[in-house]
Amino acid sequence: MPLTPAIEEPQIHESAQGPRVTPAASRTAQTPRPVPGPRPAAVPRPGRPGPARPAPPAQRAPQATPGPVPAAPAAAPTAPSVSAAVPQIQLIPASAEGALDAAEEAVDLLLDTGRAPGDILVLTSGDPHPWAAHELSFGEAAYWALHDAGDDVFYADAAQVQRAGGRPVVVFAANGGAVDAIAGALPVALTRAGALLIVCGDPQQINSVLGAGV
Repeated sequence: MPLTPAIEEPQIHESAQGPRVTPAASRTAQTPRPVPGPRPAAVPRPGRPGPARPAPPAQRAPQATPGPVPAAPAAAPTAPSVSAAVPQIQLIPASAEGALDAAEEAVDLLLDTGRAPGDILVLTSGDPHPWAAHELSFGEAAYWALHDAGDDVFYADAAQVQRAGGRPVVVFAANGGAVDAIAGALPVALTRAGALLIVCGDPQQINSVLGAGV
């Protein structure tokens, strides 16, 4: 009988001990964290000052040897200021019909710029101001008591300028009346003004009374 070749069994080779681990290619090495250093100085907020730095020590100057002090020269006598005693004059061109409105606008401007109401005296050469007509209805004693109180704007007839006391600002409204009466009242109004005289009226007429320099 023919001999049948023996079937060789497959040999099993033993693998290395334990599974073989392949390092992952996608993992990156961790970056080391920076070591915390000193914090920067805080920036001061707007409007709030930061901490004041100490001033460097002042250097001492060498002490000078005291010597004789020269006598100060005698001051020359100064002449009194003329502009402090003479009030300023301001002319606002206006017709007789619009002089009272111009005076009212001047008073409003004075109050808006900080002038106290008791500093202002308003004189009218023609029809009286409505406030004056209203207060006179209670009698002249009560009317002039308001003038003497001096805590509000006072309106009076230019013919009564002699009775009115002085105030820092006098506003003269040439809103009519006789030319001679205006010519007589304007110089007196100038003496009643401590700092400023405002004249509302015809420039030619006012200049003829107070001078061409107005």
